[in-house]
Amino acid sequence: MSLSRFLSITSVTTILGALAAGAGCGDDSCGPGGAPEVGLVATGSGVTMTFGQLTGSLNNDCPDSAAPAGVTSLSIEGTQSDGQGRITLCVGRPDLLARQALALGGNTAGVQVRMVDFAGTANSCTLAVATTGAPSGTASSSGLCGNGSDAAGFALVIDGSLPLTRTCGATVDAVTATLHGRVAVHRPSAVTR
Repeated sequence: MSLSRFLSITSVTTILGALAAGAGCGDDSCGPGGAPEVGLVATGSGVTMTFGQLTGSLNNDCPDSAAPAGVTSLSIEGTQSDGQGRITLCVGRPDLLARQALALGGNTAGVQVRMVDFAGTANSCTLAVATTGAPSGTASSSGLCGNGSDAAGFALVIDGSLPLTRTCGATVDAVTATLHGRVAVHRPSAVTR
């Protein structure tokens, strides 16, 4: 075999190998993978609230000083589908969320996945994260690519507990709710501030 023919075959093989490797890292592995649009459910003491329509953006709202260069914190926001409510999370290390479950907690420095805001309505009452206590549990993902920058989005999985303050007219009490589910997060994008 001539040297030029060998180099041509080697070049074609290298190009095909690179294309195949690129395909494995593309749309086949990135994205919500069939996760529902609505699927985070908070339940407890006669309360049920369902959240979804999540969007993510790289706002750098809760930067982690230990993050490698190029990793920007990811904010995730959604709304209540069965009432008037919202949920906001901030992930300081989306690169870690892509590989493992992270601790869910309150909106304080050092928490891996911060519960920045949570409020909802159920049974003519309003509910919000209590000022005493803190959310707990884990958050994980599937299909999260590019440290949260991939336009395909990803699936977010939450398994946690929330201390809530419930207000029903003049009556105020404490409720502990579980927050559980798998839901799609769409269109994460870099945002310049």
